[in-house]
Amino acid sequence: MNIQVMPENKLSSVAPLKQCNLEKKEVELILVKDQNGVQYTSSSIIPTPAHHAGPLGTTSDDNRETWGKKIDFLLSVIGFAVDLANVWRFPFLCYKNGGGAFLIPYILFLVIAGMPLFYMELALGQYNREGAATVWKICPVFKGVGYTVIIIALYVGFYYNVIIAWSLHYLFSSMTRELPWLKCGNSWNSQNCTDPKAINGSVLGNGTTYAKYKITPAAEYYERGVLHLHESRGINDLGLPRWELTLCLVVVVFILYFSLWKGVKSSGKVVYITATMPYVVLFVLLIRGITLPGSMDGIRAYLHIDFKKLNNLEVWIDAATQIFYSLGAGFGVLIAFASYNKFDNNCYRDAILTSTVNCFTSFFSGFVIFSVLGYMAKKHGVDIKDVATDGAGLVFIIYPEAIATLPGSTFWAIVFFVMLLTLGIDSSMGGMEAVITGLTDDFKILKRNRKLFTFATAFGTFLVALLCITNGGIYVLTLLDKYAAGTSILFGVLIEAIGVSWVYGVDRFSEDIERMMGFKPGLYWRLCWKFVSPAFLLFVVIASTLTASGLKYDDYVFPNWSNHVGWGVAMSSMLFVPFYAVYKFLSVPGTFRERIAYCITPEHEHHLVADGNVRQFKLRHWLAI
Repeated sequence: MNIQVMPENKLSSVAPLKQCNLEKKEVELILVKDQNGVQYTSSSIIPTPAHHAGPLGTTSDDNRETWGKKIDFLLSVIGFAVDLANVWRFPFLCYKNGGGAFLIPYILFLVIAGMPLFYMELALGQYNREGAATVWKICPVFKGVGYTVIIIALYVGFYYNVIIAWSLHYLFSSMTRELPWLKCGNSWNSQNCTDPKAINGSVLGNGTTYAKYKITPAAEYYERGVLHLHESRGINDLGLPRWELTLCLVVVVFILYFSLWKGVKSSGKVVYITATMPYVVLFVLLIRGITLPGSMDGIRAYLHIDFKKLNNLEVWIDAATQIFYSLGAGFGVLIAFASYNKFDNNCYRDAILTSTVNCFTSFFSGFVIFSVLGYMAKKHGVDIKDVATDGAGLVFIIYPEAIATLPGSTFWAIVFFVMLLTLGIDSSMGGMEAVITGLTDDFKILKRNRKLFTFATAFGTFLVALLCITNGGIYVLTLLDKYAAGTSILFGVLIEAIGVSWVYGVDRFSEDIERMMGFKPGLYWRLCWKFVSPAFLLFVVIASTLTASGLKYDDYVFPNWSNHVGWGVAMSSMLFVPFYAVYKFLSVPGTFRERIAYCITPEHEHHLVADGNVRQFKLRHWLAI
């Protein structure tokens, strides 16, 4: 161990030292700057036992794999963030909330909260090179948040894979000369089944919209042919899993397993297809859509600007929740993906690029959806508002019905469901990678057996997902969709934002970024991290709690106990935060004050606690920006 005393001003020439992967015979310099300006230069090739990043970003985790190419990382992030909600939720929200006017709150929230949170997660993962749980060595008391987001990512996988399985089922069903949802008279149809040609504005009347009309062949194919919903009386009458959907689910889980089993080396190649395919398909569908009669009416309705809507608080809540869920901050995925980056990667540019691409995709897909909705409205002689809907009803009933009436319908159906499949797969891969990276970084035994653990995770999600493909499975799916990642994910990200920007410190976080990229984040980003993003998240948490209503699916109102079960699911992830904090406080030594200090001081500065030199106990730390 050589000890060299260096003056403070020499540090600037040393600071840019980056971590590099070493050959066995090479020597690594690990610089550790102590408080008193003394620098120890260790020239040992034996990794230090501590698993934390030194203040200059060097870490003992030298053999952590990295992305094969930069594009692998970018496509993985885009593939994760761009999912089914971009297609089935955003266009309808935009239409419902004032068309072009909705873009004002949407873009505002993107710039003041969406992008800063996205950038924060990428920088956090890249600097510390850890998954969502172990990244909290920067502030040990918050490690519970890591477990919260990992559990949420796991819960989402339970039902998200089912929606992908539906898409696969539809894809297989499309491989016929005549699409099965074109006409009545199939084994699954009811006696009330009505040919869509017979349905027009005069038949609908009495306030029923076409989108909610449940006896068209397409609606019956979805609810009776695929879900077998008519065989269930409610959530307390589930029945057995459907064998066709079980086979589809097995295929989905296998695709996920073989995409993830070798880590980012395998998943980084899969996204070449899954992240780019939706764009090709959206473009092809748009060209087809705008050539249909009535398509321009649909697009005009989508972009129609109504500024009066902005006086309505609900529009702002919709914009805030949409931007938050759309970017996918807080699921631990961005942290996991960024942790495989090279240390000096420019994650600032990545954050701006990928979040912009995501929001552009949402906007662009609106043209694809509404050109076809305009065609549907004209065909049935009804208003756009009668055919406009969101969620599964849009992509599994309305859109397929429109496709079935086109020449070459088989081709268009296959193309459309391939798009849904690829949109879903890479988002599901991201969620599962967050779980695997988060837990393998924390428990080394899992890291050593990554392939086995990946299989166990995939198989576990498959078993729970079986509940969602029973006759009443849609009710279980609705419950999970509302509660598994609702308030709990907002709560998790709020705590994460407070932990990074207040307790760890925005100034210190900015220094970390400077070590990686050579420049400090501007004042705008630091203000957003410290004040705007936490305030935004608090607003969304409060708004989502106040506007929460009981569970329902169409006309079926869930029994009261199912709401309690839902809150139990939500609390099961959130409670990791207080429970872990109490556990951490009780497990560290010292007086009450020292325990608090150990809990909120980064692990590599724990030696300072004994000297009483705790940064968080000084007012300057809390005022710094």
